[in-house]
Amino acid sequence: QVQPVESGGGSVQAGESLSVSCAASGDTDNSFCMGWFRQAPGKEREAVASIYTGGFRTWISDSLKGRFTISRGNAKNEVHLHMNSLKPEDTATYYCAVGIPPYGLETCGNHDYKYWGQGTQVSVSS
Repeated sequence: QVQPVESGGGSVQAGESLSVSCAASGDTDNSFCMGWFRQAPGKEREAVASIYTGGFRTWISDSLKGRFTISRGNAKNEVHLHMNSLKPEDTATYYCAVGIPPYGLETCGNHDYKYWGQGTQVSVSS
């Protein structure tokens, strides 16, 4: 079992920056994917970014490239999502998830994410 826990989030004005963090605890000896997803009211959950804890492979949604970045923290099982030039449409609950990649791979499909945090709210006002 792995338990991801989000921190950060909050309310900002459009154009400002914000970061959210995630720390995974539990059975974390092996490498795994740590991903960020978000869900706005009335919308489907969408993948935002991910990183592989065993290397440096990262992924950012094409629609968010240039504004969002993902990085590892000082601890192996800690990741940060940095959000710049925030827009009102970025308002959502942001979830951290842990996924186990298929054998030999360093990336996870959305269906590979098995452990989910409680989510943290990000609100952007115009």
